[in-house]
Amino acid sequence: MIMNKLNKLYAVLLLVAVIAVAIALWWIGSGLKKSSLGIFVDEGIDDTPLRVESMRTIGQWEFLAISDEVLIDTVRKGFFSDDKLARIYYGTLRIGVDMQKLSDNAFTPQGDSVIVRLPAIQLLDDDFIDEARTKSFFESGKWSAADREDLLHRAARTMRDRGMTEENIKVAETNAEAQMQQMMRQLGYEKVRVTFFE
Repeated sequence: MIMNKLNKLYAVLLLVAVIAVAIALWWIGSGLKKSSLGIFVDEGIDDTPLRVESMRTIGQWEFLAISDEVLIDTVRKGFFSDDKLARIYYGTLRIGVDMQKLSDNAFTPQGDSVIVRLPAIQLLDDDFIDEARTKSFFESGKWSAADREDLLHRAARTMRDRGMTEENIKVAETNAEAQMQQMMRQLGYEKVRVTFFE
């Protein structure tokens, strides 16, 4: 009799356990139907600050190099004769963009398009004369280091004026646009517009 009651108790407990498991499975199943698992790309994430920082690491980006030579002379009037000094200077003007000056809003992406604002084209190095190649063309009389330094500054001014023309700046801008467009297309942008700011 006791055994019979225990068997009935086990049967009832087993039935309650089966019903509880069935209800739990039904509840989990209905919850899964309402939710879905997936990977979504948030188009709102702005990677522009990272892109600007990586572009700044380029430093100076040269788009045009102009080799030049110039003859500079000076005359010092004397009582009996004049002293003359003439020297030939050689230099290479490197024209491009200093990417360290890139602004925080240099990139404006929108879908498959991007506008890139680059710093103005400039002379990248003021020390462009190769003094080791400087030749004395003609020299009479005695000249001081200050006189030679003055000739060097005049040569640098002349080369800068001849090299930093509107035409050469336009060529450098065209080269910069082409290289930036190529770089941005490799990053997935179809339409790339490049502008320059002062």
